[in-house]
Amino acid sequence: MKFIDDLRGLDRNNIGGWPNSVKVFFTTLLFLVVVLVGWYTYVSGQQDELATLANKELQLRKEFSEKQAKAVNLDALQKQLDEMKDMLRQLLRQLPSKTEMPELLIDISQTALSAGLQVDSFVPQPEVPKDFYAEKPIQLKMVGTYHQFGAFISGVASLPRVVILTMHDVSLTPQHASKDGTSTDGQLVLQGTVKTYRYLDEDEAAASAKGSARKKAGGRK
Repeated sequence: MKFIDDLRGLDRNNIGGWPNSVKVFFTTLLFLVVVLVGWYTYVSGQQDELATLANKELQLRKEFSEKQAKAVNLDALQKQLDEMKDMLRQLLRQLPSKTEMPELLIDISQTALSAGLQVDSFVPQPEVPKDFYAEKPIQLKMVGTYHQFGAFISGVASLPRVVILTMHDVSLTPQHASKDGTSTDGQLVLQGTVKTYRYLDEDEAAASAKGSARKKAGGRK
């Protein structure tokens, strides 16, 4: 064939003298190579982007399924939340009120004396309002035996109102200790801070919530 004969007789040093058919062939071949390389590069990038979008689609589908499940159960969850809030309000109402707190502190102190404890210090501190309750710290120092402290705790639990005592920075040490650290006479010293709690009425709770909101707003400035 003439075209094949033309290819065999090409002079590499004289490209301008090549037959037109050969020039058209190589020009077309070069164009196809450039198009192929460009297409491959473009498609490769598109494939990566497609894979990224596919992964994103799976993630969005998963998020949608989770949110849809929550939305379906929203009414039931809201009902449970309302029931829990009602239970919490009922439990809080079992705590002492503001007017009952002074008498309660006297009852706690008297309970310690009735248990046989030596009350060296019993000093109520200012209240610390929280969202829906108030803490009442008490700095105290008491001396007695294990059995007397046990009787004191039992007596507090038997008071007419629900009384919660929590220990904070409290130490229990022998009053008279031997060299190995054990008590020589069974007497122990309880010293530190305990906290008792009362519920806030609606006006107090609203005031406490406003105060917390102001503190948060001030902290964001």
